[in-house]
Amino acid sequence: MLIKRAKGWELPESKTTPESHYLNRRAMVRAMGFGAASIALPAQLMAQDKSADPSAGLYPGRRNDRYGVPTPMTAEKLATTYNNFYEFGTDKSIWRDAQKLEVRPWTIKVGGMVEKPFEIGIDDLLAKVQLEERVYRHRCVETWSMIVPWSGFPVRSLVELCKPLGSAKFIVMKTLSKPSVMREQRDLLYPWPYTEGLAMDEAMNDLAFIATGLYGKPMPKQNGAPLRLVAPWKYGFKNVKSIVSVEFTDKKPKTFWEGLQSSEYGFWANVNPEVAHPRWSQATEKPLGSDQRIPTLLYNGYAEFVAGLYTDRKAEKLFM
Repeated sequence: MLIKRAKGWELPESKTTPESHYLNRRAMVRAMGFGAASIALPAQLMAQDKSADPSAGLYPGRRNDRYGVPTPMTAEKLATTYNNFYEFGTDKSIWRDAQKLEVRPWTIKVGGMVEKPFEIGIDDLLAKVQLEERVYRHRCVETWSMIVPWSGFPVRSLVELCKPLGSAKFIVMKTLSKPSVMREQRDLLYPWPYTEGLAMDEAMNDLAFIATGLYGKPMPKQNGAPLRLVAPWKYGFKNVKSIVSVEFTDKKPKTFWEGLQSSEYGFWANVNPEVAHPRWSQATEKPLGSDQRIPTLLYNGYAEFVAGLYTDRKAEKLFM
């Protein structure tokens, strides 16, 4: 079994944070001049030296509610301590190990079918884009879900910066490979580095997002610092973390989980409650911090923005 389903939740149950509480706290913290200060995180995260991240002053970004503001917001402590990041381990409590990851300096390599390959540092990249905040649903194929405020910029902005050739059909993104820190990468049974991709029209869709922050602060390491993909209409495994490589190609890439088990994890991976995973139903989900299961929505509730992308792809395995 490639993904181990937890028997119940590995964190104590607690209530989700209403959006109004989050927004009030956010405004209060800004007014007090603390900016990126944390209120809800564990002591170990609070001990981090925020001055080590030169981008801290960029957050929180301007809110963009064009794509809706789903509620209730997931408590920050839950979203930052219940994580999938297989490079650090297969359980959900990898956030401690992830603190070993150094995110400065950090370079993203751009190549493949582009006008000119180049490399760019994360802070130089942040200087070229306009950061904003979006509240998105996130749904894992394991059937847990959360609603969180990501900060970042549209994938479209990244594509335009990279200047791909007109013949490019896919964008491929890869995670950092550093087995000395990311200990699970020592397991040669997995096709490291973690590789994911989008078709170019998906990447250029307004909903596709490169996240660099979370809860009004720079991205926590365990959530994919310093930059990760957020495609909220797809299952979470599509959302590659800690990106160091962006490549454009005219061939559909073999992605990480597809390479491991193509019968269970396809390239498109769009959320559909009517299409079950071969080993469990996708009809409902359990939000972090909740005792109740709720119905899962087609395209995770974003059909109005993305359903048109697949009109001419109905012959393909779009939903798992």
